[in-house]
Amino acid sequence: MDTEADAAFDELTALASEIAQTPIALVTLLDGSRQWFKSAHGTDFTETPREHAFCAHTIVDQSQPLVVNDARKDDRFKNNPLVTGDTQVIFYAGVPLVNDEGFALGSLCVIDHEPKQLTETQLKALNTLGRQVLTQMELRRKIAQLERSNEALTEANTFIQKFAHMAAHDIKNPMSSILLTAQALEARLKNIGDEKSTALALMVSKAAKRLINLLNEMLDYSKEPSMLLMNQQDICVSTLLKNIVDLSEFPANIDIRIPEGTHIISTSGVALEQIFMNLLNNAVRYNDKDRGQIKVSFTDAGEHHSFTVTDNGVGIANKDIDRIFEKAVTLSTVDCFNKPGKGLGLYTVKLLVEKLQGTISVQSNLGEGSAFTFTIKKDVAVDAA
Repeated sequence: MDTEADAAFDELTALASEIAQTPIALVTLLDGSRQWFKSAHGTDFTETPREHAFCAHTIVDQSQPLVVNDARKDDRFKNNPLVTGDTQVIFYAGVPLVNDEGFALGSLCVIDHEPKQLTETQLKALNTLGRQVLTQMELRRKIAQLERSNEALTEANTFIQKFAHMAAHDIKNPMSSILLTAQALEARLKNIGDEKSTALALMVSKAAKRLINLLNEMLDYSKEPSMLLMNQQDICVSTLLKNIVDLSEFPANIDIRIPEGTHIISTSGVALEQIFMNLLNNAVRYNDKDRGQIKVSFTDAGEHHSFTVTDNGVGIANKDIDRIFEKAVTLSTVDCFNKPGKGLGLYTVKLLVEKLQGTISVQSNLGEGSAFTFTIKKDVAVDAA
């Protein structure tokens, strides 16, 4: 109630007036004390007290319209100020507006200053218009819900951006110190001829450099989220996967097979890396076998590149298959480190895949493993909107 004028409702009341051949048509809403006019054709009034409202009688019997051919001869209305006063409501026909939950909201009504009778065709048309009024009301209710959800999502995204910036900034400084220390240690060990220790220090240096690059990308993302997807580049799939495996240092009992050859694709390297890191980490975390087997396969599928990450882990129950890509959905299964999921990894993967104009799906057998397949479109500008 008390919302702005709306052309859609005004058009419906104008049409109702035309159909009934009456000077006045209203869309009314009722609360505890008044009758408010969402749309008023042919009058400047915006509301009346509820005790004077014809529409309060209309909603008593929700199964049919209320028709008062001559209010001066009707005991319910003959002393009503709307009848006896200057407004001269003599004829009234109203259709109750009842929502899907069965609540009567008000009415669509037509009014004349003299006695009148409507034909069955006119009453049928008013009923049809009443349903259109309800459709418009439901549409606006859903739009309002979407706007509230969008506001909440915007606030959440703003928080995530700020958190990403703070976290990346706080981690970058000590990581830079680790890199400098590892490089100094590498140089010293090389001078004394300790090849084994030098190789270990070199490994630490490489890992630190990659983490610093990732932190820099997080900082860019925190300033402008579309940056995550806009940096399109030529990528060797096997090299990308090898770098992820080397950096992640997965447990020794996990065997990861990656595609051989030099498959070069053009896409957002940061986004693709995040997708694979999430899928591979999940495959490792939820693997209960003495010897974990993970395989990444790559194929060209028409206009898309297609990737599949297959594992022999715990699998996913059928009842959970359709839920795992939803935000904040956590399954009852704990990982091999006895920790529950956060419900964001696969949700993030789905968002990134969709931004790369692809799709993601999963096939799984409980106790046997899962196969996640995702596609990304070939050689197109990334959808960063």
